[in-house]
Amino acid sequence: MTSKTNNINKELTVKSTTNNLAIIREFVENIARESGFSKEIVSKISLAVDEACTNVIKHAYKFSPDREIKILTQFNDSKLTIRITDSGDKFDPNLIPEPNLKEYHKQKKVGGLGMFLMKKLMDEVQYLTLSGNQNQVVLVKYLA
Repeated sequence: MTSKTNNINKELTVKSTTNNLAIIREFVENIARESGFSKEIVSKISLAVDEACTNVIKHAYKFSPDREIKILTQFNDSKLTIRITDSGDKFDPNLIPEPNLKEYHKQKKVGGLGMFLMKKLMDEVQYLTLSGNQNQVVLVKYLA
């Protein structure tokens, strides 16, 4: 049995446009692959990060294209931590109810499942308010 002992620390800062979501996904997928995650898990991590960044663009920045999203990744001790930081509107995740998926499907709703998906796809999801009027979503995935 081999164990990954690599420490991988990488950072990406992009403007807050949906055009940059592909760049963000590619950045995260490369790190997740480099960290040893399977293709299936890489896809899950990528989707969770995409949802988090889409929420920043839509809700924190209200589609303002000239703001910044900073993504810090760290892999060590079989743990990938992805920190997504913005300086947009504050967000309280406790105000978002758990979705009723049967009702959601019945009403043919689109969107609004980002937080639910992040929690299902990742091992840990945390929302922080940092000093300097910054918000941070922390996504964690453990290498099995």
